[in-house]
Order: sequence, then C-alpha cells, then structure tokens
Amino acid sequence: MCFKRGFLAWFGSALLTLSSTMACSGGDEAGTTANADLADGEGAGASSKVAETSDGLPGTPGPDDSAPQRFAPPLGRAADGQAVFRFETFGNEGFWTRTLRLPQGMLATGLTPVAALAAGVSIDIEKVPAAQRAQVIAEAKTDLSTASAPLLNDPAALVALLEANAVVGFAARNVQTLNGKLDIDDANVYAGESVGVTCALCHSITDGSVYSSAKGGSIGKRVDGPTNHNLNLGASLARAENSRAIYPMLALDLITNAHQSLSRKGPGLGLISKLASEAEVDAYLTDPELYPIGMFDDVPDGNGAPVHIAPLFRADLAAPWGSEGSLEMLQNFSNLVYTALFDPTTLTTAGGRQFLLERSGAVGLEIVENYTAILADLGVPAGGSNGYPFVARAGNPEVTIGLPAGVYVEESLLGVQVNPSKLKDLNAYLSALPSPVGIKSDAEAIARGRLVFRAECTSCHNDDQSRFVPQDIVPFNDMVELFADAPARPWLWPDYDGAVLAVRSAAGLARVRNSSGTFDDKLVITEASNRKQPRGDALPLLMDLARKPSFLHDDSVPTLSALFDPKRGPGKPHPFYVGDGRQRADLIAFLQSLDDQPLP
Repeated sequence: MCFKRGFLAWFGSALLTLSSTMACSGGDEAGTTANADLADGEGAGASSKVAETSDGLPGTPGPDDSAPQRFAPPLGRAADGQAVFRFETFGNEGFWTRTLRLPQGMLATGLTPVAALAAGVSIDIEKVPAAQRAQVIAEAKTDLSTASAPLLNDPAALVALLEANAVVGFAARNVQTLNGKLDIDDANVYAGESVGVTCALCHSITDGSVYSSAKGGSIGKRVDGPTNHNLNLGASLARAENSRAIYPMLALDLITNAHQSLSRKGPGLGLISKLASEAEVDAYLTDPELYPIGMFDDVPDGNGAPVHIAPLFRADLAAPWGSEGSLEMLQNFSNLVYTALFDPTTLTTAGGRQFLLERSGAVGLEIVENYTAILADLGVPAGGSNGYPFVARAGNPEVTIGLPAGVYVEESLLGVQVNPSKLKDLNAYLSALPSPVGIKSDAEAIARGRLVFRAECTSCHNDDQSRFVPQDIVPFNDMVELFADAPARPWLWPDYDGAVLAVRSAAGLARVRNSSGTFDDKLVITEASNRKQPRGDALPLLMDLARKPSFLHDDSVPTLSALFDPKRGPGKPHPFYVGDGRQRADLIAFLQSLDDQPLP
C-alpha cells in the first residue's frame, strides 16, 4: 500500500494530508523474495488471490469493503460546505495577519501576481474585480514580462486580488472597498481588513483556462479537491514579517531530546533554535531540501517532516484521516487543522499543552514554552480582543472552548471545537467532489495493466476506485506495536527497524520510534496507537496519479515507474514490484486512467 494523505493531512494532516501512492506486490525475483516470509500467512498475512472472480476477470478486484463505513462522516449541506472550504477561517486571520503578518510581508516585499504565480499560487478569474478582469485575461496571453503585463507585475494588483478573495486559499475579512491597500488595524485585527487561510490553499487549483504554468500556479475557474503540486508553501511563509511565528511546525533544536530532532537532512541537522532570527527561519523555509515544493509540515512535534499535500476529492472514501491514520473521522481532522495548524497559538492553551505533553512529554512542553517566549518577543499579547489564541479566543461565537483534551478525546484534541455544523457541511462538500478524469488514451494498455494490478496489487487496493477503501492501518512490519490489530496484508516497509527514542507515559500510546531515512519521520510522534492501531499507513485512493510529480508521502520516489522497479530494493518502503518493463508500463497506464467512476 502506501499513498499518504497529507494535510494539512493533519490538513494535513494537520494534519491532512497524507498524499502518496499505491501498492503492488510480487512480479519478479526481488519483489517475491522481499515478501517470501509472508506467503504462508504469517506476519501481515498473504494475498487472497483467486483464479477468476464473478466479474469474469482473472485475479481479485480487491478487499471486500463494500459495506458502509464504520466511521462515515456525518453529512451536512454540500452547497454550504463549498463556502467553508473556500472562505472559512474561524478567525485564523488573527494569526496570519496579527502574528505571522503575512499580508504585511507581501506588501513589504512587493509581491506581485506574477511572483505569486511563480510560487504556485492560483487566481480565481471569477473573483477578479470586473474592472481588471479583461486586462488580466489579455496580459495572461503574453510572456508576463513587466512591459507586456503591467497589471500582473504591480504589487497593488495582488492586494486588490486578495481583497476580492481571488487568490485561492486566502480569505479576506472586513473589506469595505477594493482600494488595493489592505487597511489593517494593528490595534484590533478584527476591526480592520485582514487575511486568513482556508482549506483551498493546498487542496484547490484552477482549470488553467486563462493561464497555466507547468511549474507554477494558474489562472482560471476554481477546481476544488486536487493537490496543488506546485505550491511552494515554505517560500510563501518566508514572505511573512514574523516567520518565527510558525515555530511549532519546524525542525526544532531542543534540549529535552538532546538536540536530535529530525529534519529532511537527518537527525540534528538544519534545526531551528528558540533564538533563531527571522533570516534563519526564512532560510529554513526556502531551503528546497528542508521544505520541498508541494509539501507541508503538518505536525507540531519538533520534527521537520513535510509530507506531500494530499487530494481531498471524494473524501468520503478515504478514512481514516491524517497520513498516519491517528484520526477516525473527517470532521475531527478538519477541526484539528483549524485549531492547530491554521492558528498554532492554540497550542499554548491548557488543552494544547496537554496534547503536546501526552504526545511528546518534556519535548512537547519545551516546544510550547519556547513558542510562548517567541510570541512575547514578537510583541503579540496573550488574551484580549487582539491577542492569542485567535481561533480559540474568548467570545468567538464559532467555537466551543474548554472541552476535554487528550488521547482518547478525538473530537477536540486541543480542547477546542469549531462550529460542528460547518464541519458537517464541509464533510458533505468534500464527499461530493469528483476526481479529475483519468487518462484513457490507450485502452489496450489499460486493460492489460488492470490484469497486472488484479494479479499483484489487490491484497491492499481495489481496482475500482468507486469502492470504499478499507479503514485500517497497514503496518510497516512486525516491529511496530499493536501488530496484532493490523490487517492481514503484506508489510509496507520490511527494513523498518524503529529504534526506541522514548517511552511515553500516556496510556495507550506506543513508544516513540524512528528508523533511518525520511519515510517514517511524520509518524515518529503522531501515529495510530492512540486508537489501538499499529504504526503504519492508511490505505489511499488511487486517482489523479498522472498529475503527481513524485511518489510516497515523503517524495522519495521520483516516478511511478521507479516505484515499481525492483532496483529500489526489497527492503524499501512499499517494496512491491513488477520486473517486466512492458507489464510495468501497462500497470502505469491503468493507474493513470483511474478516477471515481465505476469500472466495467
């Protein structure tokens, strides 16, 4: 299996995230050897292949998962959920405008629409003010140089687009006139104009009908659900005047873990200290090795583990939530995104402290103490109408505050619950979103590839993506705790060794473990043991794969062909291979053809 969800897994995964790829077993000597010890049903179990099924095709279509979900998201009104997805902030503009000061940084650095497009940001042509729309369309047909596109190279034009809610993922608040100035009230951020962020920042693109860049953003009509693979989120955050305010989501230099936090460069490398300057944080965020394009670090755990942003279309088929599968319900995933990722100052509340203490012990408490000191140094007051926490501020009618927080209270892991009706509406909208249409140009190759898939991959995956995904976690291997609760499927990562880093005191949580490489960095602290599941991955949907630039949630595999090539080695994550080159090409053609429509 493998295809991690991201976002923001937590929205990422927190959270949401999760984004990556699929599974396919056997097919050559290396692949067969890698799983030979599973063939007798020991360990994770063997594939239940059959010669022919009731649909008349050889092989098996996949796990029996046609029953309704055990944790089906309660549905609301999809029409209202669209507005939540695109524009709801629940007050996080207090963080993005008052604390991080991202719009002020955009103004100070002279960010233009052209520069924003280069960073992967998309523009909704239907929200562009009518007075500028024709000019934007005309300039988008040029080479976008300063001379040929004066409007799109004007910083004031970007501010006007922000004010009009035309920049996808950024939500303007309290705008009275589109004057291109952003009249921010520093005395009370909720009194003046401000900008927050929404789900659409990472999980929406446009159709590119006006302009599209292979390595950047686009201009056109919104298309919600697909991953924005070109979004340079790190560089975008570095535009902020106070980029240190994103401290909890970085790789942190901490005393309580002997300065050995993980980053994509390795343990103890590239870390950010509590005394780091804005320039040092900006250098971290703009380092393509530490913070690659198309990825988001969605866990406030002290480790730098960005994961590839996951799609959110047909979300009703893809529980459990979060790349690590620690959440069972979509609305709880979304709640954590709004309360921990879109406003990390919520981590300083009593519920946030308890959450970090349970997950990370003394490391978690050091994170929140350092963060509190950073906020004070930035001059951001605690409490009041203009202080933090912003989403969880007293008197915010959109949230309930003071709920129990803890390992076994999934609904409010930080003790904060945003408007549940709006979350249910969001569920309905995400569940109704169609996937992009698959590429179906070579019917014969697709048919052959389906047979390869059914012969090799369906111990974990269904060939028909309109069917429900099984709601369990596939473990790395038998070294992980709670292995007895794992499904009977081939191991996901035979070489995982999971060295113990710490033992947690909170009941039900597995030991903190880490293996070499970046594949498990997201799951070192946050994983599924709090709900009696093993450390591993939730099963993904296999759609919109033709657009994906890289594979596995840590972007460690460059292409689908490389993913299934036995040259990667039998112990690697997702070691399920097809040795024959033509069969591998046919399998890829089948996978890239998949969408949410039932197969014949």
